[in-house]
Amino acid sequence: MTPETLDHVALWVSDRDTIADFLTERVGMHVVDRTDAFTLVGSDARRGKLTLFSAEGPREQGALEHVALRVSSLAQAERELGDGLELERPREGQVYFDVHEGLRLGLVEGPTEVDYDLDHVALWSASPEETARAYEQLGFSPAASGPSGGPRVETGGAFVEFHQGDPGDPEKPLLNHLAVKVDSADEHIAEARELGLEIADIVDAANTYAVFVWGPERVKIEYVEHKPSFSLT
Repeated sequence: MTPETLDHVALWVSDRDTIADFLTERVGMHVVDRTDAFTLVGSDARRGKLTLFSAEGPREQGALEHVALRVSSLAQAERELGDGLELERPREGQVYFDVHEGLRLGLVEGPTEVDYDLDHVALWSASPEETARAYEQLGFSPAASGPSGGPRVETGGAFVEFHQGDPGDPEKPLLNHLAVKVDSADEHIAEARELGLEIADIVDAANTYAVFVWGPERVKIEYVEHKPSFSLT
């Protein structure tokens, strides 16, 4: 398994328009695509994005602790957030806040080619070190611990980090899946079968071709190939 980048984080939400409006009005993103089933938002279609799938609410937190976006200037990003948010600053260069329906976002200052690209996704894990090692078997690279101190894995300069906590097994989780971009979905389908991974689905869509596998603690991972027709902006 050889992921190239962290392509998107997909969520189940009952009120996607409210979240999409917040992200486009206050977090430097735009609507990349919108269908009857989902809204795709990001600052650049070929970088890290959020996919908001419509689902019955209320949603349960489950494995997702937060999603953090990388910005070149935290001071400027905070100004664009505007007023009315309760901001938490656990350490220098970071700020976190609640958006809607259990979605917690962070802004992390650091070098980036594109503002509001994905910096990291934080997941609750009953055994963070063990879970990180299992993600390495899924193609993620080992990485040094981040500022939170939790173990991390990396792909394409973005991270998944694991915090000690119970992810539970909710019937209506907030997290739908994590998606990584790959060169060939067919190769990853073959390798998933060879490794004995549990394949959840294979989806051949208009612009993408993907295989979904079940990762540790029932977090679903998508290995997605962008077809030549992929032309979202």
